[in-house]
Amino acid sequence: MAAIITKDLVKRYAEVTAVDGVSLEIKEGEVFGLLGPNGAGKTTTISMLSTLVRPTSGTALVAGHDINKDPLAVRRNIGIVFQEPSVDDLLSARENLYLHSMLYGMPRRGLNENIERMLAMVNLTERGDSLVKTFSGGMRRRLEIARGLIHGPKILFLDEPTLGLDPASRKAVWTHIRELKERHNTTIILTTHYMEEADSLADRIGIINRGRIIELDTPEALKKKVGQDLVFLTGEINETAVKALPFVNSVEREDGRWKVGISDSGSNLQALLNAAGRLQDVEVRRVTLDDVFLKFAGQQISDDAEEHSEGIFQRIADSKVVRK
Repeated sequence: MAAIITKDLVKRYAEVTAVDGVSLEIKEGEVFGLLGPNGAGKTTTISMLSTLVRPTSGTALVAGHDINKDPLAVRRNIGIVFQEPSVDDLLSARENLYLHSMLYGMPRRGLNENIERMLAMVNLTERGDSLVKTFSGGMRRRLEIARGLIHGPKILFLDEPTLGLDPASRKAVWTHIRELKERHNTTIILTTHYMEEADSLADRIGIINRGRIIELDTPEALKKKVGQDLVFLTGEINETAVKALPFVNSVEREDGRWKVGISDSGSNLQALLNAAGRLQDVEVRRVTLDDVFLKFAGQQISDDAEEHSEGIFQRIADSKVVRK
């Protein structure tokens, strides 16, 4: 069953087309990664799907509800973690969750138990009564995830959820995302600049560039489309025997060692080493999602996510069509 279906979704800002005819289907319980360079249309797409920005044309069904005809029903079924921090610094973690629950009109019966369950899920029970201004970046992010889930949404939008976090905090957030999928079958739409994040979390990845989806597949399938892994060999090799191997695509000398391009090093590396001869050193470089993006979009996605495009709030301000 599809959690989200978009059809010819378009958003224009004056003379700029931010999203240009996006049509895709996201499955229920899927973690869907939306990747692209700065200004590619990732945040604008999420803004439209979450009814924060009205499409110029086209439409989408989110949890079975039309974003144009029934935006309130869409909002009841989604949660959002924004790029920019949005929890209230002057409230405690528990108070933030209580306020969000009231805004969603959740019944008071069982509310406290639900808040405690959310705090436990993101490992913040002991800090539940601490003011958010005392939290680290990772703790804030985890609280925002809890807040986005407090009303039991079917779909969660995570727009750069680990932006600016240290490696340990990023991995903690990754753990919570995996648990949401495995325990609650939550559909998650994730935008990120971190390739490791997309590779480890996403079931499928859509690459968006200049407002259009240019590739859509699983991370492994996308990497296979790029072609080859590289194996660097130092020592004396039997060049003729190596070139005769059916999975070898190229053999050349580079900086005093042999550079061998092979398909699927995981399956074929041992056969290559057996044929190569007497070796002193072996280095394997697997195809990465950066390689995928370089091939299909003509550029790499920078790992420096601090240098990202405008945040969701700026998009909303520019559009001047936020729904009320």
